[in-house]
Amino acid sequence: MIDDLTAAREQMELSLSFHIVFAVLGVGMPWLMLFAEWRGLRTGDERWTALAKRWSKAVAVLFAVGAVSGTVLSLEFGLLWPTFMARFGSAIGLSFTLESFAFFVEAIFLALYLYGWKRLAPKVHLLCAVPVAVGGMASALFVTTANAWMNGPVGLVAGPGGGLVATQPLGPFLAPTAGAQMVHMGLAALMCTGLAVAAVYAVAMLRDPAKRDGYHRRGLAAGAVLGLATAPLQVLVGDWATRAVADAQPAKFAAMENVSRTMAGAPFHAGPFEIPNALSLLLYFDPHATVVGMDAIPPPDRPPMPVVHASFQIMIAIGTALVALAGWALWLYLRHRRAGRAHPTDRRGFLLAMAAAGPTPFVALLAGWTVTEVGRQPWIVYRVMRVPEALTTQTGLATYLYVTAAVYLVLAVALVAILRRIAHGATPADPVPSTSTRDEVPA
Repeated sequence: MIDDLTAAREQMELSLSFHIVFAVLGVGMPWLMLFAEWRGLRTGDERWTALAKRWSKAVAVLFAVGAVSGTVLSLEFGLLWPTFMARFGSAIGLSFTLESFAFFVEAIFLALYLYGWKRLAPKVHLLCAVPVAVGGMASALFVTTANAWMNGPVGLVAGPGGGLVATQPLGPFLAPTAGAQMVHMGLAALMCTGLAVAAVYAVAMLRDPAKRDGYHRRGLAAGAVLGLATAPLQVLVGDWATRAVADAQPAKFAAMENVSRTMAGAPFHAGPFEIPNALSLLLYFDPHATVVGMDAIPPPDRPPMPVVHASFQIMIAIGTALVALAGWALWLYLRHRRAGRAHPTDRRGFLLAMAAAGPTPFVALLAGWTVTEVGRQPWIVYRVMRVPEALTTQTGLATYLYVTAAVYLVLAVALVAILRRIAHGATPADPVPSTSTRDEVPA
């Protein structure tokens, strides 16, 4: 039987990992849905409208699962970490209050959107998708500010005895890592969604060449453009986020970059390779600048370096590979447009690459959150409260862990089954050249 502290940590890890995987899809899918319907209205192409209708069903399912898993995660804060919530609940309260407003806006307009396909004017129906997309993104970003505050708390006012007497409401938005974390998280949601959607259509084309039609090509193209276009942006934002961590959390940065001792001209580690002076150059634009190492951190305050460094390396490797894939896809498309070469979706190699790319941003997402959360250890609020101090006095937490795992397993199986059912069904055929101007409309 595992001890209560380990059980509580593993339950939070499980809940966060499950929630974030499906939450990012719930954040990103409305943007694809919005684009597809807008494209359908603008061009009159029913294949885009059919994509929007099918994707709206997926959005509804993902919204429901995200709401359930998010509620469980919120309850766990109070049940497992009551001391943290009692002391710092007011510090992060604004973030969760705004998240609730964004959630309700998203829920209201999603209902209007789902039931308004034949009841609202086309342009009014399209406008209903805007609050759904904006609300979903805002909800995720507001929660991210709470995590940013835990990584760099600001706005705390302590009393004579050391107790907390006041907090600054805007503290989560003023945290040193808040801006970088919010942008990084928003781009991650779009990248994960785009590449996951593209992978679904790439697999369908690989299994059945007859599906290399206009409908599936449009689905793949929309997902690929969204996912691959964000890849280079994510690399730039990742650099920004890393610099913010270096300034605000030197222990986490030392673990990320595997800097065991403080040195001038620190090398950069890329897998098994070591590039002399590169880390100092990248961080301070000076190859001889001094970088703080783990030896400057008191032993009780050090995060587990191997886990954090390995996770950071995985994230970098995947980001680099996706940027390379984005460059290749752009090159293939330009050759097709300018020289009349084969369409990228007619190339089996490209379809295989897109199918393989589908899961990779999710791996990078989980690796990134491992860096964020494990790299903050042993603190639940950086340099203010340690994790064991926040733990509940209740015992038997391993039972909660096993029950939570069972609930999430059922949810995951049900969600995959429903999404697979949504993916099947008739799709609109490509228009046949004729004197008629009407395309076949899917049932």
